[in-house]
Amino acid sequence: MSNNAFNTLKSFTLGSGGTGQLHSLPALARRFPNVKRLPVSIRIVLESVLRNCDGKKITEAHVEQLANWRPNDRRVDEIPFVVARVVLQDFTGVPLLADLAAMRGVAAAMGRNPKTIEPLVPVDLVVDHSVMIDHFRRPDALQLNMQLEFERNAERYQFMKWGMQAFDTFKVVPPGIGIVHQVNLEYLARGVHRKAGVYYPDSLVGTDSHTTMINGIGVVGWGVGGIEAEAGMLGQPVYFLTPDVVGVHLKGQLREGCTATDLVLTITEMLRREKVVGKFVEFFGEGTRSLAVPDRATIANMAPEYGATMGFFPVDEKTIDYFEGTGRTAEEIDAFESYFRAQGLFGVPRAGQIDYSTVLELDLGSVTPSLAGPKRPQDRIEIGKVKSTFAELFSKPVAENGFNKD
Repeated sequence: MSNNAFNTLKSFTLGSGGTGQLHSLPALARRFPNVKRLPVSIRIVLESVLRNCDGKKITEAHVEQLANWRPNDRRVDEIPFVVARVVLQDFTGVPLLADLAAMRGVAAAMGRNPKTIEPLVPVDLVVDHSVMIDHFRRPDALQLNMQLEFERNAERYQFMKWGMQAFDTFKVVPPGIGIVHQVNLEYLARGVHRKAGVYYPDSLVGTDSHTTMINGIGVVGWGVGGIEAEAGMLGQPVYFLTPDVVGVHLKGQLREGCTATDLVLTITEMLRREKVVGKFVEFFGEGTRSLAVPDRATIANMAPEYGATMGFFPVDEKTIDYFEGTGRTAEEIDAFESYFRAQGLFGVPRAGQIDYSTVLELDLGSVTPSLAGPKRPQDRIEIGKVKSTFAELFSKPVAENGFNKD
């Protein structure tokens, strides 16, 4: 773990009366006062850099650089980010398991203990991308489809089962459970992790662009390629350029009849216009507090569509309610809430509390029922204007998003 170079390893009290240890951001803020006004997402990344500072892969200079993050600095430095876990979908996960098996084979051929090849963080492989549907519209469709799936891919599932037995930190979620992002949100995310008595926040990379759905419950994470995911599995930092953070101030409440889909199309249209590619987007304000976790997760899921690295929602009471409603244990929820409160990370920030690179505003009351544009989700069309918009686009040239028809 850490060498505690900044003397930030402190104790905190759990709601149950127990105690734990953490690398304290408030303690770090006494040396770097700027930390108090950092975006929540940057502070969670900073905690990882601080905790994993070993003087080699991650140095004190890395901690100081991120602790002194400024909203509009020139971005030239990379952040070494060690994630808490990795999520794989099956198309990319099976080749990564094959890589681990090959490494064990090489270790054995060299006369070394193959067990030394082991993921250093928890890895979950969710089987969902490759599943085929042959039967439908009948009560036994699930059973018949599952039977065919295991018959067709018996060797593949035998290999996955071997991986679960061979690696202590490798788990497989079988087909028929759900889509990887929903499984990650409802089941895999634990809020906080504990290792050697030290608590730290959940974070991850996943081998799917829509991994960002997990940002809806205050977890820092995004999609990466297979090589980066494998590096993360083996305990290596994921390097990324220090980002700008765009704050989105949500005001008011959604009108009756407006859905999360209407809201996310409006946000996607707005953020595409603002060019947020390569940036973190963080939501704050009273409107953000009014949104339930499923609505937040819907917005976070669309980060690839509006181009951001993340669409992040801080942890608050709505997040705790969601954890309670999805079967997390009382002990897990206690550790989750107590940790975030001790770090000063609990609650959706109000306007003026955080320094963002840019601040955008959206009144939720202005959101109207909408459809995704005929070609791209950012080309939102209000329901009342569908007919006139289609008639207009029908003859417009393709360069102007039309169909070029007479």
